[in-house]
Amino acid sequence: MVQSDAMLDLELIAPEKPRRLKRSEYDELARLGVFEDERVELLYGVIVEMVPQGPPHDSRITELGELLIPRLVGRATVRVQSSYVCDDESEPVPDLAIVPLGKYREEHPARAYCIIEVSRSSVRKDRLVKAPLYAASRVDEYWMVNVNDRCIEVFRDSDGSRYRSERSFGMGESVSLAAFPDVSIAVTALFD
Repeated sequence: MVQSDAMLDLELIAPEKPRRLKRSEYDELARLGVFEDERVELLYGVIVEMVPQGPPHDSRITELGELLIPRLVGRATVRVQSSYVCDDESEPVPDLAIVPLGKYREEHPARAYCIIEVSRSSVRKDRLVKAPLYAASRVDEYWMVNVNDRCIEVFRDSDGSRYRSERSFGMGESVSLAAFPDVSIAVTALFD
């Protein structure tokens, strides 16, 4: 390939402020098949590529689904790796979302009792980007299943920008859903 002396310097033509996508624009691009062969989510108006995960990540999602779904039948809908509406610029794809009962055939849910992210290679993003995003959208409770540290980090009590309560549950402990206190998960069940 021959390089041209007239190649564009992207820094010269890049806008001073990137234009963020609205969720409606992102949804339309998805409907048109633009992301057909990609795993992406919209965070703060930016299309973010989702990193491929391996068995340590995926098996925890399966195990959580097997533990939660039977206990929540008829009380809540458990969505696995499905879009969730946070605001006009964010449509993340959490690993699990426990949302009010519904079919969600026309719209993704915009209310959640609990969102769960399984974090292995995404600990930093899940803690520093997604926790504040979920808090700002008033998700009641956010769990980060930290595969590396073998614990469940639980975030509760949103003030509209951050969670005021953060607690880590380790091996030998159990954590219950705030909205469904009779539904608890033993941390050991995910790491033994």
